[in-house]
Amino acid sequence: MATTADFRNGLCIVFKDDLYRIVQFQHVKPGKGPAFVRTKMQNIKTGRTLENTFTSGVKIDVVRIERRPYQFLYMEGEDYIMMHTETYEQIPIAKDLINAPQFLKEGDAVEMVVHADTETPLYVELLPTVVLEVTYTEPGLKGDTASSTALKAAEVETGARVMVPLFINTGEKIRIKTEDGTYVERVRD
Repeated sequence: MATTADFRNGLCIVFKDDLYRIVQFQHVKPGKGPAFVRTKMQNIKTGRTLENTFTSGVKIDVVRIERRPYQFLYMEGEDYIMMHTETYEQIPIAKDLINAPQFLKEGDAVEMVVHADTETPLYVELLPTVVLEVTYTEPGLKGDTASSTALKAAEVETGARVMVPLFINTGEKIRIKTEDGTYVERVRD
């Protein structure tokens, strides 16, 4: 058992019989009344955020989680087969546990968050950005420059569709943010 004094960003707790990760918290000591902790938490299974206020000193159940390095090997039916990079153990992971499966390609490094006591995978995170090759987009026209703010649709090697600047052509590699699927930059070899 822990108390609200142990709150920190990223801490996993049991709240209303579900697992939540603390995204943000603030200790408040008003002029009148008891101190309290205002929190913003994210449900680990659904990804929904929830705001809650805890009275200062309240006991909470902390869940011990571990971040482990894995590598995506291949698809088997609907499952993504992941391999632990140190033990070479392979496990199947459902698509809904992965934060951005549309940008995942074979051989990519990922980080799996595991409930340490029960050894159950909670979710899989890709790196903040990935480099993918554009497999199809309308050709760029003469005069399309890097200063252009206009965007066009492009398909990348994983099959995902992203919006890219007009100067990007088929065969080029681009960096994409996995959080929201936005174009970051063109990558030159």
